[in-house]
Amino acid sequence: MKPASFQRLLVTSDVELAVLRQSVRTAAITAGFGLVEQTKLVTAASELARNTLLHGGGGYVEMEQVISSAVVGLRLAFVDEGPGIRDVEQAMADGWTSAGGLGLGLSGSRRLVDEFAVDSKPGQGTTVTVVSWAARHRAGRRWDGDSGTGHPGP
Repeated sequence: MKPASFQRLLVTSDVELAVLRQSVRTAAITAGFGLVEQTKLVTAASELARNTLLHGGGGYVEMEQVISSAVVGLRLAFVDEGPGIRDVEQAMADGWTSAGGLGLGLSGSRRLVDEFAVDSKPGQGTTVTVVSWAARHRAGRRWDGDSGTGHPGP
């Protein structure tokens, strides 16, 4: 059984990309992410979902709240059944692109989250899993008076 915080969102159109971005932002707010953390996660999610749509032919995202040692986070898994990535290491390099873009999609997304993993098999699809942790909930950190700005309190 999936936890109550589990959501599966389709990524098959630009409209669904917009819904996904809003859903990730709402989940991040609920999990206690500050504004900067929200923005980073939504940016990574938007890029990875667009890759799922453009390169993988569409798919879905599984999103769930996770807790580890009293730290709250969000795990997102972007899944497609497209052509896969032939060379993941090359695809992770800054500047490498298969679609004429800036080549910062995967590598840029990796820098915006705390954990990042790619599982891809040519001809079978790709799953990119990311996890971001809410800083205000990290052990040993004190965040008093945070109004969602991402700034620590006194």
